[in-house]
Amino acid sequence: MELQQMRYVVAVAETGGFTRAAERCHVVQSALSHQIARLEKELGARLFDRTSRSVRLTVAGEAFVPVARQALAAAERARAEVAAATGEVRGRLAVGAISTVAAVDLARELGDFRTRYPQVRVGLQMEMSDPLIEKVREGTLDVAFVGLVPDARPSGVRERVLARGELVAVVPPGHALAGREWTTLARLARETFVDFTAGSAARRQRDEAFRAAGLSSEVSFEVTTVEFLAKLVRAGLGIGMVPEAIAAELSGLHIVRARPAPERTERVVWSALGPSPAAVAFLEGLGVDPGAS
Repeated sequence: MELQQMRYVVAVAETGGFTRAAERCHVVQSALSHQIARLEKELGARLFDRTSRSVRLTVAGEAFVPVARQALAAAERARAEVAAATGEVRGRLAVGAISTVAAVDLARELGDFRTRYPQVRVGLQMEMSDPLIEKVREGTLDVAFVGLVPDARPSGVRERVLARGELVAVVPPGHALAGREWTTLARLARETFVDFTAGSAARRQRDEAFRAAGLSSEVSFEVTTVEFLAKLVRAGLGIGMVPEAIAAELSGLHIVRARPAPERTERVVWSALGPSPAAVAFLEGLGVDPGAS
């Protein structure tokens, strides 16, 4: 079994087709198909169900792809470690971040890193905190910036708190609370909310504060990005609660502080198994020592 064959299988699984996978891998489709067929023969099982309209993983394929990703990541990590031993940082840096990251200027940090280490392939994924943490655990991401309630202790990763803050309410112009500087959670509980997806870390930050105060709230609109949350609030469909630093950047909305305020911590997380050389360099650039206890 060759790494190239694994790379082809993962590419087909991620792109959903042999043509797109061949384009990604910069090979002709016939060569890619031939290599996958050889691998299926070696394994004694088909990895894909192919029809004229779609390509889907078989049960065997579903079992193979995660292991193939791990093998490819391990091979890349091995090359990066050898390069690091000679004083060169290379390989990949896969970063994840929530849309409300505010503790660092992520665009600037990524730009500075790429300038310092041009041999590193840098990528970014925006997602909610929980899936980001899971991707760091499984090795898909090297580093992630997440927002969690203060007492959360995610397993399988190492972490460092970058900032502590509060959530504030954002309301549209003309709202009854638009002219007020602060209000109570009990008053906010009377409103309809635009909020993040139920069960997400972002949602728990607000839910836990309301629960601790003995309050409940109505969420009529669930979103996955702060940009769409703000758009729905501007349309008068409800109010939202977002980190204070992010609220200041949302044009056309009024900020209202809440008491008691929902709290959050913004953290950077990396694998408990140890960061790659590129991840070490990136974390150190943030002032984070990945080797410190």
